[in-house]
Amino acid sequence: MHVEHLLGDESLGLRLLWAEGALLRREINGVTVTDLEDPARFVRPGEAVLSGLVWWTPEAGRDKAERFVSALRDADAAVLLAGEETHGSVPDELIEACSRHGIPVAGVPAHVMFRAVTETVYLQQWGELSRHHALPEYVRGRLSRLVARDAGPREIVATAFAHLSDGAAARVLTAAGRTVAATAGADVLPAPEAARILADSGGVTVPVDADAVSPYERWYLHLPDPAAAPPRLLHEVAALLGRSQAAQARLRATARRAAGELGALLAADEADAVGVEGALRACGLPAEGPYRVLAAATCPPGAGPAEGALAEVLAGAGIEGAAVGRLPDGTVFAVVPEATAGTVTTSGIGTVWPRVAACERTVPLHGGTGSPARGLKDLPRALAEARYALASARSTAPDASLLTDATTLTSLEALLPGVPAPVRAAYTRSVLGPLLDIRSASATPLLETLTTFLACDGSWARTAEALHLHVNTVHYRVGRIERLTGRDLSRLTDRLDLWAALLCRSDLDVTGDRHGHSSTSRAR
Repeated sequence: MHVEHLLGDESLGLRLLWAEGALLRREINGVTVTDLEDPARFVRPGEAVLSGLVWWTPEAGRDKAERFVSALRDADAAVLLAGEETHGSVPDELIEACSRHGIPVAGVPAHVMFRAVTETVYLQQWGELSRHHALPEYVRGRLSRLVARDAGPREIVATAFAHLSDGAAARVLTAAGRTVAATAGADVLPAPEAARILADSGGVTVPVDADAVSPYERWYLHLPDPAAAPPRLLHEVAALLGRSQAAQARLRATARRAAGELGALLAADEADAVGVEGALRACGLPAEGPYRVLAAATCPPGAGPAEGALAEVLAGAGIEGAAVGRLPDGTVFAVVPEATAGTVTTSGIGTVWPRVAACERTVPLHGGTGSPARGLKDLPRALAEARYALASARSTAPDASLLTDATTLTSLEALLPGVPAPVRAAYTRSVLGPLLDIRSASATPLLETLTTFLACDGSWARTAEALHLHVNTVHYRVGRIERLTGRDLSRLTDRLDLWAALLCRSDLDVTGDRHGHSSTSRAR
């Protein structure tokens, strides 16, 4: 099938937005569905790329479009099929980027299911193959009955490949490398190795298209041996898996609404113990602890589905039975029950967090957790700790993914980033006052002297040596600092107040706006 044949299919109603004649005659050899801002590692040469454009935002539209389309060019994609439902139309910035990079682009009307497009491509590509190149009718019937009763992926995969004489090795993987299902002939792969296999395009991988599934949770049907099963069979199995995952997503949506009701009770000023106990039962959680609570968010807020990310982190760490939902302010949280609460540690979710965050490399994923809640009455406190740790992670590494444990905030420097930025800015202005006046020529040297003096533990001689000043000059400057701030630098409490103000200022300018920081992704 060529690009022009797909665009000419009247049943789909695709709208050509830009292309050159020669590009329209290019052959399509597959389809990838993605909402990753950098999809290059999952796109193969000659594929049509379907995207709902969830990754695109007007604020940084041109830059985001440039990154996305340049990734398609590097992967040698045949055409971009852009969904119109999310933004009402295909953004002009995206069309312009496609024109610059030579990628044909067409709009997919809101009423057209992506699955209809993929089926059109694959059925055209392999529709003329003989009968043995698809699922046998009896196998298709069994699979249809399994899907109708909402069977899970393990049953579907086992049934779909059982009839093959060589017992094909097949796996259903997430982008983070978690094995969702596998045939009996497939070796057990550690998650990091499975993620590398997907990224390196080893074997054959067919994306599973399912509605209401985040990029963090998306499934991929993978076979190490491309010749182990015919392509049309893989397409049929992937379509059935998509229906299975969509059914699971509908069940999760109900569970997450129940978790949201629990979160609203825990976040209230005074938690209703009876109401919380009932909400725990509604979420399938025990009424007795201990529990662990986590909080998560993407940056900027709303840029990525944090619920899906947190759920995938928990699944990747082998944690079952957790309630995942949203608080009234939109923050995502999870309550982990007693049976698996002990795995919510750096060695548990901390090792999984970077792999899941890497599923959306351009969307920082921040998280926080705190000390265990011994019982129901401790849950509001545990939630507050997790939210504070989350705020600290977002402030510490605004442009990188980071998981922070509240129990590791054991210094003033570690504790302060969790304080809201406007509060830190106000505190800095109140305490340092005239020392922040950029119109004063003496403000900068006084601030430098104060910082050095406190860092030298109040030693006049060491401060003078560090600043290459006479000790009398240090005495003079410190005296001016004391007069301007109303603080006595011989008093420990006043020193602490000024040191805290300097720490708060470290990532805030004099107007209280945060400077950008570059940081590597890490979990602690």
